[in-house]
Amino acid sequence: MKLTHSFILFVFFYDLALAESVTVDIKEWPVPYENSRPRDPYVAPDGRVWFCGQLNGYIAMLDPATGKFKKMDMTDGERPHNLIIDNQGTLWYAGNTLGYIGRLDPTTGETKKYLMPDNVRDPHTLAFDSKGDIWFTAQHSNIIGKLFVKTGEVKAVEASTPGARPYGIGIDSNDRPWVALFGTHKLATVDPESFTIEEIELPRKKTLPRRLVITSDNTVWYGDYKGGYLGQYNPETAKIKEWPMPGGKRSQPYGMSVDDRDRIWFVATGLSPNLLTGFDSKTKEFISETAIPSGGKTIRNMYYYPPERAIWFGADTNTIGRAIIP
Repeated sequence: MKLTHSFILFVFFYDLALAESVTVDIKEWPVPYENSRPRDPYVAPDGRVWFCGQLNGYIAMLDPATGKFKKMDMTDGERPHNLIIDNQGTLWYAGNTLGYIGRLDPTTGETKKYLMPDNVRDPHTLAFDSKGDIWFTAQHSNIIGKLFVKTGEVKAVEASTPGARPYGIGIDSNDRPWVALFGTHKLATVDPESFTIEEIELPRKKTLPRRLVITSDNTVWYGDYKGGYLGQYNPETAKIKEWPMPGGKRSQPYGMSVDDRDRIWFVATGLSPNLLTGFDSKTKEFISETAIPSGGKTIRNMYYYPPERAIWFGADTNTIGRAIIP
């Protein structure tokens, strides 16, 4: 189903002083496993931080209080891509190269693998709904799916556009998933009851949405990886607004997060060093710009942890980072 929309492009003169008005404190921990692409850290209920080593095939833990790391190697040569943690402290991860979603008990190290249907070969990014079930994307399978954790059942729906590359995903307050279709200039959503898919065409044909987040009013915010825009889609009005990013077309926004004040945070990975950039969704202003101390190289995903007002990220400079925001 193709949705109609109206489009507004906001162009303004960027004031660097405004971008620096919100101070962000960033700390990075060098990961002791060389060139492993540490990524997608997530904070467990006990405060420890778990993350994937995509290139070296491991899941590891960082204790921020001590700076110590602990690693669990994967057994079958898989390269875990994304990781989330439920309220009981159980880890769930995308076995991206072997076609499964894994469950890991961090205490015992015991794992269970939920195999995907034949048409889903590469679970990519995971997100919990309010019931603890897991929506996910499968980029090269062109699939958006859901794992029902109690039964192990998997339901999947194919994107309407061939080669759409479902990528970043977020869940709104109605348990409806929203997905960035990185292979085209579209967003997508799936009805959680009927499993019918809708695709929303973005106004600029060259747009490449990669990650997205959802604010408390259920509007969808996406980063245009190719054009250097921050975009907003309002499902109630079908209106789309966009703002040119401070770094312009070179920004290449990748990792995104939203805090408890509905401020949007993204990393401009096309700039060196990478810049963590903040945008106030209420005032519609860019409010912060902070260099990643290690340079970042590429920051692929981010997680906001409300108790500490912290954004956690993994960087291709082989670090795990924490940004404390006011």
